Amino acid sequence: MINLALTAFFVSLLLLGIKRPFLWVLCYLYVDIVAPQIISWGFLTQIPTSLIAFAAAFVGWIAFDDKRDSRFTWRQGLLGVLLLYCAMTTLTADYPVEALTKWAWVWKALVFAMFLPLTLRTRLRIEAVVLAMVLSASALIIDGGLKTAMGGGGYGALRIFVESNNGLYEGSILSCVAIAIIPLAIWLARHGTIFPPDWRVWSFVAALIFACALIPVGTQARTGLVCLGILCVLYLRTAKHRILISGAMSLVLVIAVPFLPQSFLQRMNTIEDHQSDQSASTRIGVWKWTMGYAKEHPMGGGFEVYMSSRVSYDTISTQKDGGTATVTRNHVVEEGRAFHSSYFEMLGEQGYPGLALWLLLQVSGLVQMEMIRRRWKNRKGPDEAWAAPLAVALQLAQVVYLIGSLFVGIAFQPFILMLIGLQCGLWSYLKRISRPAPEVRRGTRAMQVRVPSAG
Repeated sequence: MINLALTAFFVSLLLLGIKRPFLWVLCYLYVDIVAPQIISWGFLTQIPTSLIAFAAAFVGWIAFDDKRDSRFTWRQGLLGVLLLYCAMTTLTADYPVEALTKWAWVWKALVFAMFLPLTLRTRLRIEAVVLAMVLSASALIIDGGLKTAMGGGGYGALRIFVESNNGLYEGSILSCVAIAIIPLAIWLARHGTIFPPDWRVWSFVAALIFACALIPVGTQARTGLVCLGILCVLYLRTAKHRILISGAMSLVLVIAVPFLPQSFLQRMNTIEDHQSDQSASTRIGVWKWTMGYAKEHPMGGGFEVYMSSRVSYDTISTQKDGGTATVTRNHVVEEGRAFHSSYFEMLGEQGYPGLALWLLLQVSGLVQMEMIRRRWKNRKGPDEAWAAPLAVALQLAQVVYLIGSLFVGIAFQPFILMLIGLQCGLWSYLKRISRPAPEVRRGTRAMQVRVPSAG
């Protein structure tokens, strides 16, 4: 039944797009986030669903969409420069075969992020993209949240639909994305028009936020815990009832701690003492190796260059027995370990130029969303009050991503690049509709229309 339902939904989106081509854009968002071809085991596994949706979105826009209001922003150009630079480093990569494997999906994610803003020429389309992204990610989050609530999960053991460790199905990545969509879900509940705010919408969003908070517990990903803490602190910046909200957050934390699994609490304790945790020690070792590699190869070594890494370190653990403490030191040598950080991923694979482009892309997004917030925060009209809160939601989502990127190699994660495309689309749309009317030049006379007299 699941196979039939997924197939029917995908085919329905393609058929509906014949009348409304923009639905093909939403279809690609759904396919790229949920990856139904992974969940399914029949027809969808035999066809290139992502490529079909990707091509349909482009053809639909080129052939049928109105392009008069489409604008190309400088951040889209920055994405294009990053795309070309990645293509260059792929051609000169240390591991050309492995680099081409990653390039096969990176170029598509970058191109779609450049293309998405061109289709976002109305508020309804912007909201539809936010809704499609939130609901698509929710499919994975709700499944993981339910299994966690029923006592499932564990580090590397939480199974989302199928046994997979790719994309959003990887625990740390899903934890980061789950926390990042919370501001977007709240925005939809407050300002959505496709599903107007009522008790049903708020009930779903409240349940979704609870599921998002459970994902770090179920995956036991320390990344998610850090992201959730940062989001709670930053959310108070624009909240109206800060004292009440902060008190509620503290109360929820006190109530929740006794119910958390002991294995989760033990793993979270390693945040403070990385020397006792081999995973954390590996990351620090790889980061040191990456900085040394970048000094010798400032232009980067191309995708998957981490395969050259070789790190050695000592893990230190302390066991207490009464008044006696036993310290154990183990020497570990590892090769070919991943970067475990988007910043070091960019530095190692794309060198200093690629890291600079990526950082400029991220920082400029934070700045643009802050500019929108300040310009539109006092506009209370029904057609204007939604803009500043959406900019804040996108800004918070990006901050969560940047924090999570410290510990996970997701520099080119398609979901995050979609958020950047959404930021570009919002910036372009608001700039267009807020443009003042052209002034009449001095010295010119208003045209007068003479009405001929009767008779």
